[in-house]
Amino acid sequence: MLDISAGTQMLILFAFLLLIRVPVAFSLGVSAMYAMWQMGFGLDLVGDLISSGITKFSLLAIPFFILAGMLMGTAGLADRMVRFFRILIGSLPGGMGVVGVVVSLFWGAVSGSGPASVAAIGPMIMRGMVDDGYSRAYAAALVCTGAALSIVIPPSIGLVVYGVIAEVSIGSLFIAAILPGIIMGVMMLATLPFARRHAGGAPDALAEKHRAEVSYGDAPWAKQVWLSFKDAFWGLLTPVVILGGIYVGIFTPTEAAIIAAVYAMALGFFVYRTLTLTSLVEVVKESARASSVVLMVVTFASLFGWVVTVDDVVGKYSEALLSFSHAPFLVLMVIALVLLIAGMFMDAITIMFICLPVFLPVVHEMGWDPVWFGIFLSITLAIGLFTPPVGINLFVAANITGLTLERIAGSALPFLITSLIGIAVVGAWPELTGYLLTWMQ
Repeated sequence: MLDISAGTQMLILFAFLLLIRVPVAFSLGVSAMYAMWQMGFGLDLVGDLISSGITKFSLLAIPFFILAGMLMGTAGLADRMVRFFRILIGSLPGGMGVVGVVVSLFWGAVSGSGPASVAAIGPMIMRGMVDDGYSRAYAAALVCTGAALSIVIPPSIGLVVYGVIAEVSIGSLFIAAILPGIIMGVMMLATLPFARRHAGGAPDALAEKHRAEVSYGDAPWAKQVWLSFKDAFWGLLTPVVILGGIYVGIFTPTEAAIIAAVYAMALGFFVYRTLTLTSLVEVVKESARASSVVLMVVTFASLFGWVVTVDDVVGKYSEALLSFSHAPFLVLMVIALVLLIAGMFMDAITIMFICLPVFLPVVHEMGWDPVWFGIFLSITLAIGLFTPPVGINLFVAANITGLTLERIAGSALPFLITSLIGIAVVGAWPELTGYLLTWMQ
């Protein structure tokens, strides 16, 4: 009879539960408790393990960054930001496609969450791109891809989780992610010349309404830029407040998340006056729902990770990975392949908790910089946000546009190709993540 360890049985059970569509958090918890029972541990240990896994100060950044992103979307910062960038760079070749990429990167520095970014900036960018001659499916695919970079562009919830698991400075991760994030944005821009665009845009009532929304009458271009900049100034200042405070050392990344939420609330109530007590309550409820999904996964993933460690699943599978090849680049490509496949079926946070206990020993054995590896991993996992069957950005975009998920996923293929090129660039030149860190030290 085949002797399979409890840890391996747990992995098999977890995969089976996912296949029958049991929610990820419960799949993690049930499979982990089954493995504990198999190893002879009492279930009374579960509470202590969950408590020790979730009571980490750094994890507070997750709900507060989610809240800050939703507050800024509700307060109208996204609309003002899109309007400013459309007037500033909308006349460049590519038009609203360029604006969509730039706003996606900029909003990633505000939101930190891919699905929240699609919901916040998606409608206005998609309307503008259709107005500019792009197909709705391509516009939705661009927004899905750009929003996926929220897991890379600081402040990123994914980088916070990686920093907690790998015990790496979250501030260093934020700094190191800036240049690779810009490179991924440039890769997105490379798809624009190949996009099919119909001449003259979409001359319908919706397009005319959108043109009116983003214009300032017959004012000269320079004046329109200035007026839109003044209107969007406090929103554009958000990344400076968040990231500047972290880099200067005024507050930690976790404290920055709280500052971001308070700052967004102040803008909504006192500057733009678009936030009311009623809308605030709704935003808090929605952010609580979104945070609970992530933190439930974190909670049961800590239990899952404990079993992985105790049953030496880490040792077995990391040794198998190291035995595959002694060439670091080949090992890295195998890791990337595992992450890409996993990203098609699971969310990034879950993958981190499952895979990092196996990958981190390999990182140390190979002598890789854990900060660089965190950025590489985040970029690779970002692709999972816009690849079926579980690409959550696709579901949000499909809900907004009314298009089928398959049609949007098909239009996202060029972005998938350029994203893979971006992964290869960051993997081949680890120095990219160290330039800003070295300069700021």
